[in-house]
Amino acid sequence: MTDYFAPRSLLVTGGAGFIGSNFINNFMAGNSGCRVVNLDALTYAGNLENLRAVENSPDYRFVKGDICDSELVAGILEKEKIDAVVHFAAESHVDRSILGPEVFVRTNVLGTQVLLEESRRHWQSAQVENFRYLQISTDEVYGSLGKTGYFTEETPLAANSPYSASKAGADLLVRAYHETFGFPAMTTRCSNNYGPFQFPEKLIPLMIHNILAGKPLPVYGDGLNVRDWLHVKDHSLAVETVLKKGGIGRVYNIGGNNEWRNIDIVNLVCSLMDEKLGNTRCTSNALISFVKDRPGHDRRYAIDASRIRSELGWEPSFTFERGIDETIDWYLANREWSAKVTSGAYRDYYRQMYEGRQ
Repeated sequence: MTDYFAPRSLLVTGGAGFIGSNFINNFMAGNSGCRVVNLDALTYAGNLENLRAVENSPDYRFVKGDICDSELVAGILEKEKIDAVVHFAAESHVDRSILGPEVFVRTNVLGTQVLLEESRRHWQSAQVENFRYLQISTDEVYGSLGKTGYFTEETPLAANSPYSASKAGADLLVRAYHETFGFPAMTTRCSNNYGPFQFPEKLIPLMIHNILAGKPLPVYGDGLNVRDWLHVKDHSLAVETVLKKGGIGRVYNIGGNNEWRNIDIVNLVCSLMDEKLGNTRCTSNALISFVKDRPGHDRRYAIDASRIRSELGWEPSFTFERGIDETIDWYLANREWSAKVTSGAYRDYYRQMYEGRQ
């Protein structure tokens, strides 16, 4: 265990994405005086509307750019006197990785190596007294579980998709930089997140969006794949906890102890949507459409999060009943946000706003 670490200037990569933006919003609400620099390439899932709550804060700066740009990364680290990096930036959807693995290798592996190398140089230049690097990863690097058992931090990596393989490669680079250079890095691996600002290609927001539009609700295979679900705000607090209190070189699994079969999640969303929309005929589940399973579809994920609980005192605060109810309410109250995301209109607005404002 290391001493408590309080960052003064934090670089967050991928901070306009679903989990990154939730992390920035929550972190800045509780850490006044800490400078937060958000580096994001604004690919299809990056949306600066997610950060309206902080965009005018003097402690916040957005930089549009690519983590593979070593000169840009080095300049931010030096100019902003960064003393901590939280690395969310990644291509992250399994389906897209099957269609085009190359960009996943470039961003998730090469991008991580660039960020690690420039962070190592910055750290070794003695421009900061203390430094932390936190790699945000996924339970998918462990592969697939049977009907019983849990992933622990010692579970061997056994990635089954191009996405998870690229994340596993990045995790191994982080480990190598710590073991080879003594670089002060840590890694977290989380289960499936849900909550506000999630791109509608993901299961829960996709179901909400399609129910509202009267479109089919696609469910892969037999729908019996099992996932452990974690509210994004709980994940955000876990990341902050590891950043401040985690042991150098350690890996921490973050899970919600909340396993659901995909088909049961879909049926639950249908039921809640019917109730909230006043649909007395309860017909949303008639939209369910079973589709051909995707290649390499892992059967079950389940996280053992006892290390972060026992060592750092973190545990999830959201019950799933509360979390899914509030999540559906958020999407129903923010239909304009969803419409802009699905149409792509959000990109044009912020592209014009930030053009030339580096």
